[in-house]
Amino acid sequence: MAEHDQPQLTAAEKAKVAWYIGRMAKRGLAGEKVYQGDLERKLEGVLEGARKRHERETTQQ
Repeated sequence: MAEHDQPQLTAAEKAKVAWYIGRMAKRGLAGEKVYQGDLERKLEGVLEGARKRHERETTQQ
């Protein structure tokens, strides 16, 4: 999915994305072999929720 295909994020979703990216960056400083899969899944979950919300909103209009 292209960057421009991403739905608009709510303020809460933006805060969660920023939090997870910040935590990923902090773990990245610890080394390349530090596991980040859990944070990547959480981040993808937030983005998937935003996509589903966007689809619901566009079908209701």
